[in-house]
Amino acid sequence: MSFLDAIFGKKKETLGQITILKKNEYATAIITNKVKPIDVRTASEYNSGHIKNAINIDFFNPNNFKNYFEKLDRNKAIYVYCRSGARSQKAARKFLNMGFLEVYDLKGGYSSWS
Repeated sequence: MSFLDAIFGKKKETLGQITILKKNEYATAIITNKVKPIDVRTASEYNSGHIKNAINIDFFNPNNFKNYFEKLDRNKAIYVYCRSGARSQKAARKFLNMGFLEVYDLKGGYSSWS
């Protein structure tokens, strides 16, 4: 926790319209909002363990990735994660560029979840 976080009680980090949630916040949000998180890891990573009800859309398969997200409602929030948080940040920026308004990322990725 940084000095400013301690003073102002900041709980979430925000990058543009990407909100980074800690494990407990992320878990509460996906349960409360009844959303299926998007796992942007490869199929083999996904098959080795994933968040319950997660949808696997491989970030490294650009055509499939783009085709899947072009069909979704831009006004609905997207909850994304990867292994450590780097890939999901790249995916989150793509979502913003595609016109999605609310993007939530799991801090530390699946590594922090399990």
